[in-house]
Amino acid sequence: MNGFTLIEYLKTPDAAKQLTELYGSGNLEAARLRYTGLIEGLIDDSPAGFPRQDFPETAGDIRLFSVPGRTELGGNHTDHNQGKVLAASIHLDAAAVAAPRQDRIVFFRSTGHRDVKVDLSDLSMREDEKGDTEALIRGIAAEFSAQGTPVGGFTANGSNLVLSGSGLSSSAAVEILFAKIFDNLYCGGKRSALELAKIGQKAENNYFGKPSGLMDQTACASGGAVAIDFGDVLNPKVKRIDFEPETAGFALCVVATGGNHADLVPEYAAIPNEMKAVAEFFGKTVLREVDEELFFSRLSDLRKTLGTNMVPEDRAALRAIHFFNENRRVDAMLASLEKMNTPTAKEEGAKAFLSLVNESGNSSWQFLQNIYPPGNPGEQGISLALALTKNFLRGENGACRVHGGGFAGTIQAYIPLTRLDDYRKLIENNFGKGSLTVLKVRQTGAAELFAK
Repeated sequence: MNGFTLIEYLKTPDAAKQLTELYGSGNLEAARLRYTGLIEGLIDDSPAGFPRQDFPETAGDIRLFSVPGRTELGGNHTDHNQGKVLAASIHLDAAAVAAPRQDRIVFFRSTGHRDVKVDLSDLSMREDEKGDTEALIRGIAAEFSAQGTPVGGFTANGSNLVLSGSGLSSSAAVEILFAKIFDNLYCGGKRSALELAKIGQKAENNYFGKPSGLMDQTACASGGAVAIDFGDVLNPKVKRIDFEPETAGFALCVVATGGNHADLVPEYAAIPNEMKAVAEFFGKTVLREVDEELFFSRLSDLRKTLGTNMVPEDRAALRAIHFFNENRRVDAMLASLEKMNTPTAKEEGAKAFLSLVNESGNSSWQFLQNIYPPGNPGEQGISLALALTKNFLRGENGACRVHGGGFAGTIQAYIPLTRLDDYRKLIENNFGKGSLTVLKVRQTGAAELFAK
């Protein structure tokens, strides 16, 4: 459709149905206004619009794309050692209106960010682009080309509602957004969610320069809740399952506790490094390859060896114990969600799931030890948020855990719907207005909207 036709289509019942499925009925009008504004920005001839050289008049086929962020449900810091995780797509998304071009230029504008322009005639890796959006675009285009499907340019106007620094995978959503645009504009939209995820991960690892796992991209691309087993890292097993906490009477929340992530890179890196140091003691590369019984039988020797090698021996052992237990928990959480989807076992499944969420949170606190920076015990926003939440629930059905990388940032909480207003007041009194966000699980993954 051209831009003006698309704006009119946004007002139709068919458009309303799809937007409601993605964002909820309460956000329908906001979604319409958001997409209308993005389209108008793309076709506007005024100084506020796109310069004509960056949006050729011949490119009149405008299309809409949306990719959700994701929330981690279980499997805290297990994917980097080929473990198991449970995650779900959420209603907060990265979205863009895009039009194909006749040349090989990608021009991308995103609300609140600088304009990005990439010439795809050169797909080689560039050191000076590492850490920038240009690297992601070039890397994703290079991977498509390497797979035998060359891509062309496009002009896009986007916005990202995924909260930055919250562990909701804002960057992965953008990666999958670019991959989905390329795939649908030039490759027939044939690639699966996992294929798009792998393309995004390769671009992030090689071109962007960040050695991330595959969990974030897979969850963003898939939609709904997904259990991912990274036992075979090249071909992980992905199982999708319906998950709607509201049907069990709970609100799924994240709480932003503040804190500075800038100096935490060594803390994040220490977790996989220490787990892999344990694996190396047993002649393996990752903990997934280590037999748990053998680990416990040789724990004394392991601690002596790690200490000699300047690895924090007790913490590394505790983190390994977290890994073994968390893998089992993910399997149990998946089973409990399957019960929640069975009418006769819904209550039993919900109770078991919440208990496992609490176990996961306790394990991260006690064994994984990613709740506050060890070198800065005065900054314990996550610890405080967890303590306040546990005190608020006081044994009532509900749960809380650290969300994402940890040390600073967010917690995840399951709060009874009947007590959500009181919980919001408690949290905002301590962490500021807007610090609590209620998440909706989105069943649709990476998608082109209103596609015929």
